[in-house]
Amino acid sequence: MPYTDPLEPLLQREEELRHQIARRLVEEAGAPPPPALSANHLAAADAAIANWEEQGEEEQDQRAFRAMGPLQELLAEHQNLIEQIFDIKDRRLS
Repeated sequence: MPYTDPLEPLLQREEELRHQIARRLVEEAGAPPPPALSANHLAAADAAIANWEEQGEEEQDQRAFRAMGPLQELLAEHQNLIEQIFDIKDRRLS
């Protein structure tokens, strides 16, 4: 049985979420879905992810009392996944 790194599926899911966020941003801008994502689309997704992380727990806690939209749900899932990846990497270094 070949060795599989348990981190690999999480890293693949993170990349999938990044692409989903990029597609969602295009959709929310009212543009037709592109056949393939460009570097600009992925840069916009990265900026949205960074902005979400910078908002801090206080802003995100307030969202718990409001319905989150599809984009916010993707961003929250991405952040949770990044935390899981960080925890696994941190445990490996311990």
